[in-house]
Amino acid sequence: MPLRVNLPKSASVATLTQDGKLFSSSAARNVQAIVSLVRQRAPMRGNALELASGTGQHIVELARATPGLNWQPTEIDSHRRESINAHVAHTGLSNIALAMELDATAPGWSTKNNEQDFILLANLLHLISETETKTLIREASLALAPGGQLIIYGPFKRNNNLTSEGDLTFHASLQATDSEIGYKNNEDVFVWGKEKGLTSSIQIDMPANNLAICWRKPH
Repeated sequence: MPLRVNLPKSASVATLTQDGKLFSSSAARNVQAIVSLVRQRAPMRGNALELASGTGQHIVELARATPGLNWQPTEIDSHRRESINAHVAHTGLSNIALAMELDATAPGWSTKNNEQDFILLANLLHLISETETKTLIREASLALAPGGQLIIYGPFKRNNNLTSEGDLTFHASLQATDSEIGYKNNEDVFVWGKEKGLTSSIQIDMPANNLAICWRKPH
């Protein structure tokens, strides 16, 4: 996807600290919930890929909480890759690599990033189009090893409805800047995963009215 610069200010707010790390208050608020989810769902060992790692706040906590997984952060934005690497440099963890440039919505990225035991994506689907979402899910399915798991976390419509005033306002602001983006319907996302060969799909309610949609790739 082209790097979108016309998003509303509320979509991706991060401040730069003196040590080169970006800090997002929204990432700080949801990191513990995401880490807890991953600790419950992810395999004990293997290769783990985070798509669209953002500031890097999540990936360092995920790597710390799951020492048996080898984490690869990815990000399309060069400034955010620099931030991720700054976060990683301060951890001393050996199970997390430097950030890799990757557009999760581009066809073909799975060919160089396959045999993943676990893939995580947080807070991106509402910022991309339906076509890009389908491409992302297809590539993630191809990148998974047999038995691997994919989790997509973020805000969703439920049964085509927005269920809070905050979601209504945010979705409207997204569509006002780009009519192709906005909240995806949870039932549609389940179908798109099934169409790409993913099974064992479940939905988990998360704090702040978010959802985690989870799949497994058959053996």
